[in-house]
Amino acid sequence: MATGSTPHGIGRILKWLLAGLLIIIGLAIGIPGIKLVSLGGSAYFLIMGVAMLISALLIIKNRTSGIMLYALAFIASAIWAVSDAGWDFWPLFSRLFTFGVLAFLAALLWPFLTASANKKPAFGLASVIALVLLVSAGWMFKPQTLVTANEAVPVKPVAEGSQQTDWKHWGNTTHGDRFAALDQINKQNVNQLEVAWVAHTGDIPQSNGSGAEDQNTPLQIGDTLFVCTPYSKVLALDVDSGKEKWRYDSKATAPNWQRCRGLGYYEDAQAVPVPAAQPAACARRLFLPTTDARLIAINADNGQPCADFGSNGVVDLSVGMGDVKPGYYQQTSTPLVAGNVVVVGGRVADNYSTGEPPGVVRAYDVHTGKLAWAWDPGNPAITGLPPEGQTYTRGTPNVWSAMSYDAKLNLVYLPTGNATPDFFAGERTALDDKYSSSIVAVDATTGQVRWHYQTTHHDLWDFDLPAQPLLYDLPDGKGGTTPVLVQTSKQGMIFMLNRETGEPVAKVEERPVPAGNVEGERYSPTQPFSVGMPMIGNQTLTESDMWGATPIDLLICRIEFKAMRHEGVFTPPGLDRSLQFPGSLGGMNWGSVSVDPNNGLMFVNDMRLGLANYMVPRAKVAKNASGIEMGIVPMEGTPYGAMRERFLSPLGIPCQKPPFGTMSAVDLKSGKLVWQVPVGTVQDTGPLGIRMHMPIPIGMPTLGASLSTQSGLLFFAGTQDFYLRAFDTATGSEIWKARLPVGSQSGPMTYKSPKTGKQYIVINAGGARQSPDRGDYIIAYALPDSK
Repeated sequence: MATGSTPHGIGRILKWLLAGLLIIIGLAIGIPGIKLVSLGGSAYFLIMGVAMLISALLIIKNRTSGIMLYALAFIASAIWAVSDAGWDFWPLFSRLFTFGVLAFLAALLWPFLTASANKKPAFGLASVIALVLLVSAGWMFKPQTLVTANEAVPVKPVAEGSQQTDWKHWGNTTHGDRFAALDQINKQNVNQLEVAWVAHTGDIPQSNGSGAEDQNTPLQIGDTLFVCTPYSKVLALDVDSGKEKWRYDSKATAPNWQRCRGLGYYEDAQAVPVPAAQPAACARRLFLPTTDARLIAINADNGQPCADFGSNGVVDLSVGMGDVKPGYYQQTSTPLVAGNVVVVGGRVADNYSTGEPPGVVRAYDVHTGKLAWAWDPGNPAITGLPPEGQTYTRGTPNVWSAMSYDAKLNLVYLPTGNATPDFFAGERTALDDKYSSSIVAVDATTGQVRWHYQTTHHDLWDFDLPAQPLLYDLPDGKGGTTPVLVQTSKQGMIFMLNRETGEPVAKVEERPVPAGNVEGERYSPTQPFSVGMPMIGNQTLTESDMWGATPIDLLICRIEFKAMRHEGVFTPPGLDRSLQFPGSLGGMNWGSVSVDPNNGLMFVNDMRLGLANYMVPRAKVAKNASGIEMGIVPMEGTPYGAMRERFLSPLGIPCQKPPFGTMSAVDLKSGKLVWQVPVGTVQDTGPLGIRMHMPIPIGMPTLGASLSTQSGLLFFAGTQDFYLRAFDTATGSEIWKARLPVGSQSGPMTYKSPKTGKQYIVINAGGARQSPDRGDYIIAYALPDSK
C-alpha cells in the first residue's frame, strides 16, 4: 500500500482535522452500531464506523487509500440512505450531511497527500461537494410540502346580507366551524396588515410547573370584545381601540392547570346594549368557567355578576360531586350555550387514582342557574341532583373539551374521555367502557342520550376525544344535504357520522389489534379505523422512520426504537417499554378544526409526538409519584403505576422523521387530502431547548385553533415559534406572518367593527407551551387606513 506525501501547513491541519473527526464519529456510531445489530437493526452504522476508523488510520499514515476508502464508504452511504429512507429531504439530510462535510474535507486533503502537481481535479471535486452541501443547507429553509394541491379553489364574495356581525361562541358558532363570512382582509392585501392596537390582561401565566396557559379565543358582540384569562378573570375591550371598558375578577384559585379557552354568551330576545354605568337585568350575559369549579354569570354590559343566576351570579359545580381535592376537577373549556341552558363538563386530574371526581355533564338554566338536567355516564337514572347522601358516579368518563349544539335537531354533542386512570382499565365498569372515548348525542332539553358512537374501545392510551365536534351540512349530490358530525381524534383519525343517527357516513372498519399480557387487564380484540377519511400522522413506525439532526442521534433513536415494542396506533401498554404513536397529546388536540363551507374544505392541525411507556408494579411506585405530563403516574387503586416519556433523541428532538406538526386541508365530500404542509420553525426552539434563531420550516408540534375566512385565508398561531400566520386555503402556502412578542396557544378570531367598518384579526399571546417566555398580550391587526 503506497504511502503518500507528508502534508505541511494547511495540509497538515486538514489531515489531523479529518482524521480526528473520522475517529470520533467512527467510534460514536461504530460502538453503538454493535448494540443496534444485536437488537436486529441495520448493520450500516457498525460497518460505516469501522470504515471510518480504518480510513482515519490510513490518513494518519499519509496513505491516499484512506481517502479512497472513505470515498467508497460515502458513496455506499448515499446508496444505503436512499434505499433506507427514499427521496425525502429531511431523512436524507439526517443521514448524509455530516458525512458530506467529511467528504468535502477529504477532497481538500487529497492533493496534499499526492505527489501530483495538478491539484485542480481534487479542488474541483471539493467545490462540487461544497456546492451540494450549500444547496442542501439552503433547502432546509424551504417548506417540504407533503401533499400538493392540484385543483383551483374559487373564492366567493360574501353574499348580500350574509356578512358576519358577531363572534358569539368559542368556535364562532355552536357548530364549531371557525369560519368568518368576512372578506375585507383578503389574499391581495393581507401582506399590508399591521398592528392596530395592543391590550394587556394583567394576567401573565406563570411557567413554574403550575400549568397556567393562555389558550383563550375572545368573543365579540357589537362594539365589545370579551376576553378571559388563565386565572379566571374577564375583560371587556373596545373593538376599535382595545381600551378596557370593565374587568371582573372571580378570585379563583387552583394549584394547577389554570386556563380559560373561552366564555359562553347568551342574550334575551330584543336585548340591547346599555351603558356600563346603568344597572341592567343581565339581558346580555357571559358565562365564565373558573379553575376552582364554579360557573359565573356576568352582565356583559357592566361586568357585574347576574344576581338572578344561582347564588348572586354563581353556581357551585362541586355540588353532588363528593370529595374534590383542589386541582382535581375544574373547568378549562368553554361552556356551551344551547338554547335556554348552559352546559358544562369538566377536566379531571387523570392518572392519580380510581374513583376520581365524577365525569357528569350538567345543564343549567341560563337565567336562574337552576339545574336543568344531568347526564351521569355511570348511572343514567340520575338526571338531576343525586339523592341525599349520594354523589354522581365517581371516576366516570368526562367531557373536558368543547361541545357542539345543533338547534334544529335540539342535540348537544359531547366528546368524552375515558374513565380514570388512563393506562390500566381492568377496574372499569361496563358503563365506563360503554361511553368512554365516544361522541354522545344528548337531548338539549332533557339530557337523555339519543345515540353514541365510540372511537376507541376499552381505551388504554388516553385517546379521549379532545376536540369540539364540527357540525356540517354535507351536499348529497342530489340538491340536498346530509347533516354530519366530524370528529378529530388523538390517534390521528377523523370520523364522519350522521349527526342525527350516529351512523358513519365515511367508512369505518373494525380491525384486529394486538392484545397485551398485563395481569388483570382485558383487551378489545378490534378497534375502529376511520378509513373513509384521511389518516394524519399515525403511521406504524419502522426503524427507517427514525430521525436525528446528526447520524449519532439518528443511531441512538434507532436503538431506542428497536429496544421497544411497537405494533401500530393501538400498541397496548405492558411491563416492557413500548412505543405509542401518536402519543397521548395526539394527533389532533383541543384546537379542533376550521372550515371553508363554500368549497367543502376542513382544515386540521396536528402534532406528531410519540410516547414511550411501561407499567410499574405497585410496590415499585414511589409514594410521591405525580407526573402530570410526563414521569410516573401513581394510578392508585390499580395494581400498577405507569411511566410515560416523550420519544425524543438526546438532543430533545422527536425521534421519528419530520414533520412534527402539519396543517392539512381535507375535502369533506371526497374524504381526500387536498394539501398538507409543515407548520412552524425552530426559530424559537431547538436542540436541548436552545433557540436556533433560524426560520427552518421543519414543521413543529401544534396546539391551538385556526380561523378560516370568506376571502380564502387561514389564520393560525398555535406553533412553537412566535408568529401569527396566514395561509392560502387553496394551496396551504404561507402568504403572510407577523412576529408576536411571545408564542401563542390561542385561536385567532375576526370581526368587522360596527362603528368603523374595519375588519380586525385578534390573537391572544400568552406564551407557547415549550417556551419559558410568557406575556399577557391581546393584539389586533387591521389594514392601514386609506389616505
